[in-house]
Amino acid sequence: MTLAPPGANPARAAFTLLELLSVITIIALLAGIVLGFGRRAAESGRIARARAELAVLGAALENYKRTFGDYPRTEDEAQLLRALLGGGGPAADGVNKGRSLIETARFTIAGDVLLDPWSRPYVYAYQAIAPWSNPSYVLYSAGSDGRENPRLLSGGFPDPGGDGNADNLYANH
Repeated sequence: MTLAPPGANPARAAFTLLELLSVITIIALLAGIVLGFGRRAAESGRIARARAELAVLGAALENYKRTFGDYPRTEDEAQLLRALLGGGGPAADGVNKGRSLIETARFTIAGDVLLDPWSRPYVYAYQAIAPWSNPSYVLYSAGSDGRENPRLLSGGFPDPGGDGNADNLYANH
């Protein structure tokens, strides 16, 4: 025998199935909203981190140019990392001519490549195609979708308006 509070109808002492389903639906909706905001905040954090890392890499490349007279000439992301760690001049001759221009503890590095917050290599190119008329380098993250179409236009210029490039984050643009 279940006891009901004084003055309550003994037949009405429990929740109905409809009431329970309503509460569960409301909780599920609220959880979906909170998770959606959490995903959006995480993506905003990745974008901010990529912009900060690109700014640091851009400053390191400018320091490299002041030291050696030119940017590292390569399209190889591993060679870029070696150059920024003091591994040689613009011609990538392998001679260690300087000190490290970046703090590796502040970046994600897999093997010998700098990774963006989406665990993809940063894209770098300088004088990698002929003729190169771009007065600067190209350094960017392909963003959350990882698409880059096409990588470079003629002359070594990036194509930020290309299909799939809308979320690319550039260091010097």
